[in-house]
Amino acid sequence: MLLHDIAHCRAGDKGDTSTLSLFPHRDEDYDLLVREVTADRVREHLAVRGEVRRWELPNLRALQFTCHRALEGGVTTSLALDTHGKTLSSRLLAMPIRE
Repeated sequence: MLLHDIAHCRAGDKGDTSTLSLFPHRDEDYDLLVREVTADRVREHLAVRGEVRRWELPNLRALQFTCHRALEGGVTTSLALDTHGKTLSSRLLAMPIRE
């Protein structure tokens, strides 16, 4: 199963840091996200060069990830076509997880 089968993601960016907010489609899948979508797995899956920190927001049934050094310098400093954080949210949702 891919993460996008059970969740959706919103992203933002500031400089070279991206924030990714992950929400399950169904509240009952929140515990599965907590178990499977760790900071280490996100860092590896997205190939983030810096630290990835995970924040659990159980009252919102959400996980938020702060990904440092994730955007090749950021939107205004990179020659890459698209270093916006929103591209990372799509890429995160392609991460395989176990049921």
